[in-house]
Amino acid sequence: MVWFQRLSQFFYRYGNVYTLLIALVLFAVFIGVVLPAESEKSAQQTGSSRSPDTALFYQADELYSIAEEYGEEGRSAYVKARYTFDIAWPLAYTFFLTAALSFFLRSMPASRWKLLNLLPAAGMALDFLENTGTSIVMLRFPSETPVIAHITPFFTLFKWLSIYASFGLLVVAFIYWVVYSIKKRRKK
Repeated sequence: MVWFQRLSQFFYRYGNVYTLLIALVLFAVFIGVVLPAESEKSAQQTGSSRSPDTALFYQADELYSIAEEYGEEGRSAYVKARYTFDIAWPLAYTFFLTAALSFFLRSMPASRWKLLNLLPAAGMALDFLENTGTSIVMLRFPSETPVIAHITPFFTLFKWLSIYASFGLLVVAFIYWVVYSIKKRRKK
């Protein structure tokens, strides 16, 4: 628990307006330029618009169906993307969410709630677990990998829940920051 607190404090220490702006620009570039290009490239290479990592939840048989649909070249391209683009993207959204949460929650009184600036890191860790699981299934296909194929959808589900919760928390943190800033100015 102590290392959680230290990591959280590190983000608060460096979660200033400049870090937030850099993170926002990087996130915007990914959303506006990199993601659409990567999506188009993936559809061309796999021959499909279906991808397990964009679904909220799927079953093992759906993962095998996607692997079959991709074909050998598509599966190879999918795995390569998991260890190039899909390492950079989780880092980008985690950087943005952590920087933003740390900036907007920094005025909150000291409590365990301040550890919520670490929530985006959970999403990133689950994203990496998802990437590993889906890659193993793709690489081994047509051989089955039952345990991994059955637990990987849960990594995906909890990844999305962590990311959605992080964005929801960001809205709450922003509102808190606005209210706190208004009250602080009125006291002057």
